[in-house]
Amino acid sequence: MSLLMSMSMSMNLVSIIVLVSVSVTFRGVNGLSMGYYLMSCPFVDPIVKNTVNRALQNDPTLAASLIRMHFHDCFVEGCDGSVLIDSTRDNRAEKDSPANESLRGYEVIDDIKEQLENQCPGVVSCADIVAMAARDAVFWAGGPFYDIPKGRKDGTRSRIEDTANLPSPFFNASQLINTFARRGFTAQQMVALSGAHTLGVARCVSFKDRLDGTDTLLSPNFGRTLSRTCSNGDNAIQTFDATADSFDNVYYNALSRGAGVLFSDQTLFASPRTRGIVNAYAMNQALFFLDFQQAIIKMGMLDVKEGRWGQVRRNCRRVN
Repeated sequence: MSLLMSMSMSMNLVSIIVLVSVSVTFRGVNGLSMGYYLMSCPFVDPIVKNTVNRALQNDPTLAASLIRMHFHDCFVEGCDGSVLIDSTRDNRAEKDSPANESLRGYEVIDDIKEQLENQCPGVVSCADIVAMAARDAVFWAGGPFYDIPKGRKDGTRSRIEDTANLPSPFFNASQLINTFARRGFTAQQMVALSGAHTLGVARCVSFKDRLDGTDTLLSPNFGRTLSRTCSNGDNAIQTFDATADSFDNVYYNALSRGAGVLFSDQTLFASPRTRGIVNAYAMNQALFFLDFQQAIIKMGMLDVKEGRWGQVRRNCRRVN
């Protein structure tokens, strides 16, 4: 047997073990289950996958946004689709927060919801759609496949002030560790979830403060790159790594060279508490994929709404 074939079989075995263990571990937790829509809406997974794939074929940059949308949803009021709700005259919603202004992909969620309402009205929650869309975006971009338990209900609260719970791009490693710990995550899980920055871009306004000459974590060469980006204004964009549309471990390699775009990225390599994790992921993409799978599945379980605390919205942009 060739070495390449042996490695391929080993990786397939690891994937099978992960999927089986996930299916067993999360069946029935918080009212969620892998087969939640098996009878009520059996085509939910292919509808979500096909719609996401079509959208990403037209615009690959949406992969990063769909994953970020899932994160920003779950870290505020739990995984309840609250990030999708539009503001009204009487309420400024989460999506109008500065932290969420750059989120994109709402139309993809709307498209999926419309198809599912035609197939099985009032069954599939917007919160589940967001979680499934992120899953399919990761895989489409070359990342690991993972399945998720389903059955989340949609929340009825979405307020701009609640987004203060989101981690800031200006946080240091200790602040990130503490923020994620309050949501039940270890430092390693936090670093794994940060690896989602292998996709997408940051705007100059999020990192221009690093360019005043006082940021000792920033590589001088990369500092010049960021300065050139910011010469085009606060909304100029910089990719997080050299493969902005591919889900891989290049992000961690960039951190080891002092080429993290955000301060909150580079601090992961600067801190002794997280540097070893960054180095491990930079050297072993399979390890990063494995840890990311487990961390994002866990994230998708945050503060799930049940019973009278949740609903299945007919329109993801407003409460029933």
